[in-house]
Amino acid sequence: MDRLLKEWKARAKAFKREVSVLYLALRHPRLPWHVRLLASLVVAYALSPVDLIPDFVPILGHLDDLVLIPLGIALVLRLIPEEILREAKEKAEKLSSLPKNRLAAAVILALWLALAGYLVWVGLRYLF
Repeated sequence: MDRLLKEWKARAKAFKREVSVLYLALRHPRLPWHVRLLASLVVAYALSPVDLIPDFVPILGHLDDLVLIPLGIALVLRLIPEEILREAKEKAEKLSSLPKNRLAAAVILALWLALAGYLVWVGLRYLF
């Protein structure tokens, strides 16, 4: 049990470091625009305090945290040029923490509200 806990802690630390690397890499001026856009989306979602699928939803609530974010990080890390990635990793070693992204939280909250509004509208049209 202790081994499993240590392994999860190590994975969480590596995950945090990778998000830091992406955050720093997307600020690099020579990063291609399409990689910058994808990295921005992944970092914004990873740092957002609001999830696309809330954690209280059984199974699916944690699926985005356990699958979608790591897959997005892995994809973007492969797309970043090696030189930029190396520089970002060096800077990430010195960084203590990353900011929370309130804009990303607002966008995700707006998506949830739009979906809820749409479902209410469809429900009302179906009933009447």
